[in-house]
Amino acid sequence: MIIKAPIDLELTQISGQTSQPPWKMINDSYSDLVCIDGNPSIFNVRQSGENIDFSYTGNVSENQAVSKVSEIYDLDFDLNKFYRYLDSYDELKDMSKFCSGLRLFQAKDPFECLISSICSANNSIKRWTKSIDDVKMKWGSNFNNYYSFPDTKKFNDIFLDDEEELLKTGSVENNNLKSCGVGYRAPYMRKASEIFTLEMDLSDISKMSYDEAFETILKVPGVGPKVADCILLYGFGFRQAFPSDVWIKRIVSYLYFDGKDIKVEKVREFGMDEFGDYAGYVQLYMFHYARKSGLMERLK
Repeated sequence: MIIKAPIDLELTQISGQTSQPPWKMINDSYSDLVCIDGNPSIFNVRQSGENIDFSYTGNVSENQAVSKVSEIYDLDFDLNKFYRYLDSYDELKDMSKFCSGLRLFQAKDPFECLISSICSANNSIKRWTKSIDDVKMKWGSNFNNYYSFPDTKKFNDIFLDDEEELLKTGSVENNNLKSCGVGYRAPYMRKASEIFTLEMDLSDISKMSYDEAFETILKVPGVGPKVADCILLYGFGFRQAFPSDVWIKRIVSYLYFDGKDIKVEKVREFGMDEFGDYAGYVQLYMFHYARKSGLMERLK
């Protein structure tokens, strides 16, 4: 079925957003396992003009499937209205030309987003996506050779490293988090699963105000302000989040502060105040505009 909402699937898939690894490319379609109310379904999306052609398999209704794929690719977000917003500001008006069709790539599973975001800190896209895929292959559920992400309880039972695995089983079979290449992030990842298994329900985050959700996520070890905002934006749809790192700092400084050195936390505050509910999208477009226009090379 054709879902009429302009999108550039390839650009959205490879944008490096930390909600999830890119989907598999199979016969010109992006394909992945999506669970809806516990029911596994294989989603397939491919470019059809400026829209997407969507199909699925599994024991879910068409309404459920369309609603979920629309959520994942943020298809209800009005891109044309957003482009008019960008075009009304001198600092932003070129961005839609370089990033046309780019949408937020929302998490299929908020817990996968949380762990992916922790794994992405100080890490390359290639490495963290491979680590997350390895986690799914080892401890997720297999459905027609697609793998789900383990839930918080199952994740919490994963051995941390070779030493713990040897201590508890008497042998080492690479059945531990560090065998997936996550390095020093392993204890942070497991602590996150412990918090959301024993202390609170991760779904409660979506019921909080942005400020409360931000402070809650910051309590997870290994999560700083930038990672917290990525989790809230891609995992829970808080579009007022403005994930800020050294690159966003340089871009904002160039566009708005005559290249002056400003602190990352001030950039985050500026982005949220200046762009409001568009903050998350503006941040996404800023980064890709800088990459595609050559600005990033000039700012190095």
